[in-house]
Amino acid sequence: MFENLQDRLGSILNGLTGRGALSEADVSAALREVRRALLEADVALDVVRSFTDRVREKAVGAEILKSIKPGQMVVKIVHDELIEMLGGEGVGIDLHAAAPVVVMMVGLQGSGKTTTSAKIANRLSTRDKKKVLMASLDTRRPAAQEQLRQLGAQANIDTLPIIVGQSPTDIAARAVQAARLGGHDVVILDTAGRTHIDEPLMVEMADIKKRSNPHEILLVADSLTGQDAVNLARNFDERVGITGLVLTRMDGDGRGGAALSMRAVTGKPIKLIGVGEKMSELEEFHPRRIADRILGMGDIVSLVERAAENIDAEKAAAMAAKMAKGKFDLDDLADQLRQMQKMGGMGGIMGMMPGMAGMKDKMAAAGLDDRLFGRQIAIIQSMTKAERANPDLLKHSRKKRIAAGSGTDAAAINKLLKMHRQMADMMKMMGGKGKGGMMKQMMGGLAGKMGLGGGMGGMGGMPDLSNIDPRQLEALQKQAEAAGLGKPGGGMPGLGGLPGGLPGLGGAKLPGLGGGFPGLPGLPKKK
Repeated sequence: MFENLQDRLGSILNGLTGRGALSEADVSAALREVRRALLEADVALDVVRSFTDRVREKAVGAEILKSIKPGQMVVKIVHDELIEMLGGEGVGIDLHAAAPVVVMMVGLQGSGKTTTSAKIANRLSTRDKKKVLMASLDTRRPAAQEQLRQLGAQANIDTLPIIVGQSPTDIAARAVQAARLGGHDVVILDTAGRTHIDEPLMVEMADIKKRSNPHEILLVADSLTGQDAVNLARNFDERVGITGLVLTRMDGDGRGGAALSMRAVTGKPIKLIGVGEKMSELEEFHPRRIADRILGMGDIVSLVERAAENIDAEKAAAMAAKMAKGKFDLDDLADQLRQMQKMGGMGGIMGMMPGMAGMKDKMAAAGLDDRLFGRQIAIIQSMTKAERANPDLLKHSRKKRIAAGSGTDAAAINKLLKMHRQMADMMKMMGGKGKGGMMKQMMGGLAGKMGLGGGMGGMGGMPDLSNIDPRQLEALQKQAEAAGLGKPGGGMPGLGGLPGGLPGLGGAKLPGLGGGFPGLPGLPKKK
């Protein structure tokens, strides 16, 4: 979503940080470029103007121009103002009201209200353990009510039985009554899509509000809409009084202007963002994390949270036990590849790692895209159980059979085996004897510097992701930035401050990795 803006702002601000001293003219020239980049990203003109004015006011002060690293101070000011523009602190759905809490969903036709309603219900049900009832008030769109019923059945969420011919206001009243009688904690009202010039539908929306008395009124907006999204939000807020925004299609290739503008213009918080088609692909909106991503600082906290959600604790414990013995077979490698796919693939992970956003293009050029994972898993699945446990069995005739079964060739199989060999060597080093093994030392150093203390049994101080408090995660993010993780060239704590942060990417290398990205073949070595 923010890739173009990230590239533009990154190049502008890198130009500032590379200088020893800054004049007012330097700051003004950079801010002109920032202004142009924001306007090209479709951010509202008023928002851009006030943003650059606030940055200029702070950036031309004497304490900035005379500071030791004025360029970095300007980057910090831009970062802080970006967070302020996006809303400061993240705000979730407010359920602090008498049950059943009524959540009313409003928005334009085609913005994704029905799917988002089901996603929110699924989130409240699985994460917050709430009993949710969904009701479709869309009597105009063919099969709209049936769509919500089917989504409810997929996610095991209760839906209000359909009565043909009932008006939207009557359905709303019946839904609240049914939720009260059924002991539901939350009732979600999915209203009909409308345009903000459709007067009868806008009046109907106000009537639904009077009958159901919603605690939350969420405007669902397509983040690809651009400038018109701001007018839409303002109009809906005037007519019905929205309490928050949900942005859909944040995984698309839009320029991100709607997300940056709507909060600043309406003053209403962006509460949730849709990042994919699946039921689980709905995330809370954290202004600080989004600002970090836009400025290429990564998003360690979201990456850790995503890992905690997707990594199977039992499998992780079994893997840790095998690593402690220095064992790592092809089944383990397939599990690692599947977990990376679940966490968003190579692009998703790289985009969240500090200073690594620019590596995505280089990796794509080297053929290291997410399709590679699928091919490698197919190769492993084409092997017998004995071959997966003991790759030394794989001679020419067996490779020929595996290549035919996986639709690849011998070269791809050899690359996979080389990658496995390198990773197995690394596991032996990490689980080796003497001083508790490299893994123990590395993880102990990392946990110590992050102030996280104890951890998973046998992992020597590796933090247990499932038990970390969100506030502790935020503190981890700030400490990571302070340790140099948040800026290009910073080292990773606990790894002896490797330049560039990761082995094989221009800095020092860990033995056995062949200069490539850890565990992934194909990145060309430096000449």
